[in-house]
Amino acid sequence: MAGWPRLPRGYPLTSTIARPETSVSELEDLSYELREKLLLLCGEYNGSVHIGGDLSCADVLTLLFHYGMRVDPQDLRNPERDRFVLSKGHAAVCMYITMAIRGFFDYRGIVDTYGQLDSAYGMHPCKVQLPGVEVSTGSLGHGLPLATGMALHARRNGMDHRVFTLMGDGETGEGSVWESALAANSNNLGNLVAFIDRNRQLMTSFAEERVKLEPYPDKWRAFGWNVIEVDGHDMGALVAAFDSLPAPDSDTPTVIICDTVKGKGVDFMEANLAWHAGSLNETDLQRALASLAHGRKAA
Repeated sequence: MAGWPRLPRGYPLTSTIARPETSVSELEDLSYELREKLLLLCGEYNGSVHIGGDLSCADVLTLLFHYGMRVDPQDLRNPERDRFVLSKGHAAVCMYITMAIRGFFDYRGIVDTYGQLDSAYGMHPCKVQLPGVEVSTGSLGHGLPLATGMALHARRNGMDHRVFTLMGDGETGEGSVWESALAANSNNLGNLVAFIDRNRQLMTSFAEERVKLEPYPDKWRAFGWNVIEVDGHDMGALVAAFDSLPAPDSDTPTVIICDTVKGKGVDFMEANLAWHAGSLNETDLQRALASLAHGRKAA
């Protein structure tokens, strides 16, 4: 698949791209669909998927692509579009499926080629392989620096879009994250919004056992950021948090710290270190789908 197309001469620029008008209940349905399709892909893929961290950020990705971001799947190069950087690049398949549900591309194509040589749907996102992906990511701690640079470019060029990034809490132990936090505040980048998937788990341990992040919100406040704390699995609360964001022309960057559970939605995966990554045999798949359906019905 080819990368980004070149902008043709005379490309019609629009002043705004409308955000989707999606209700909380519709977002909840979309989030359920995302998790279900993710599990089904894991059942077909002959390999390991970062399933735990995919499930923990599914609600945030649904919020961004189906409610929060101004982006048109049919007009990917519009300069007024909001930008998104998946800093936790190992959650790429969750992002791909979210985008497929929104209409960027076909879900079946993800299932048929994910993780294969030369596939556009790699285990980490690659912008030259897949139009709609703004930045290639994988090495943790790079998303916020990249997003900060993109937001600074927008600010210096009088553009009014926002730049969003999604980080895992574990990667915020990287020094590059805090250098970027300083730079964003120093340059008054109110058009920059960082979401943190605060699931408190790393690959083989719980986060606070390795790097003590608490008092976590206070650290961001000390770096001059506007801090919003929210239940990352409560769609109504996520929508309210998004709606409370300062205007893009404000002077203070915002971080939304989302309290999440790794493996959310599947009872035997939740907060279980064994499911940082894994594959699903037929028995696991049916158990996982049943657990997901039971939780949806109970809600």
